[in-house]
Amino acid sequence: MTGAVWAALAIVYVVWGSTYLGIRVVVETVPPFLSAGARFVTAGLLLAALVAWRQGPAALRVTRRQLGSVVLVGLLLILGGNGLVVLAETSIDSGLAALLIAAVPMWVVLLRAGTGDRPAPRTLGGVLLGMAGLAVLCSPGLSGSVRLSGVLLVLAATLLWSLGSFSSGRLPMPANPFAASAYEMVAGGIAALLVGVVRGEPRGFDPGAVSAGSWVALGYLVVFGSLLAFTAYAWLLQAAPLSLVATYAYVNPVVAVFLGWLILDEALTWPILLGGTVVVAAVGVIVSTERRG
Repeated sequence: MTGAVWAALAIVYVVWGSTYLGIRVVVETVPPFLSAGARFVTAGLLLAALVAWRQGPAALRVTRRQLGSVVLVGLLLILGGNGLVVLAETSIDSGLAALLIAAVPMWVVLLRAGTGDRPAPRTLGGVLLGMAGLAVLCSPGLSGSVRLSGVLLVLAATLLWSLGSFSSGRLPMPANPFAASAYEMVAGGIAALLVGVVRGEPRGFDPGAVSAGSWVALGYLVVFGSLLAFTAYAWLLQAAPLSLVATYAYVNPVVAVFLGWLILDEALTWPILLGGTVVVAAVGVIVSTERRG
């Protein structure tokens, strides 16, 4: 456990946890899918250029099947998983979105079970506990105190992100993970831009009316959220135990809720505190059980 490992882990904890706050600030003055598309197309092109510079253009070569795989995964992760979260954060708080996103490990377990895998009973118990926590988190939407549509959008995003993550390990992907990520971000980003156009987001959008905070937040998401944190995460997968790396799944929501409360004055209601605690505990159970397995 070197200092570099702890530094990279801190980046993943804090930066990925802070992206929910960044998204909330961006969508205050920038249409959701246009902002998501711009973020990931820019980040993907920058990452591709970095890979070509450090490892040579050959590192970006892919077969037709591999290209089809990265496009599909990019659509699931970037357009579906991230794009719906960005849309949802136009109507719900960043902290609530992050806590709902913590459900991803639960869906992955259920997808594994649906394809013949047999998760440990303790893992399934963690899933059931997490579902109870999600029910509490969804209660503000059912009571009308927050937009139910926003809650449902994030839940749909978690399913699509889980499906993309699950599929990426079963499809023919490029050998270079950084090249694969670059293609995924560009494909998903272009799709998000197209969805934004179909939704009519460019009509009436004036770049000159975008706030300084939104520009700064968008730049932060590109450089830190999509490049720095991803690079740190990919390096950690090779340099640290997976059980340690996986702890980001239940640290990120805590960071997001704290930052939302501290900077945006988001309310810490009892459903968020109770449901969030249950969901984070459930993810901890799943991660710790999978580590022992």
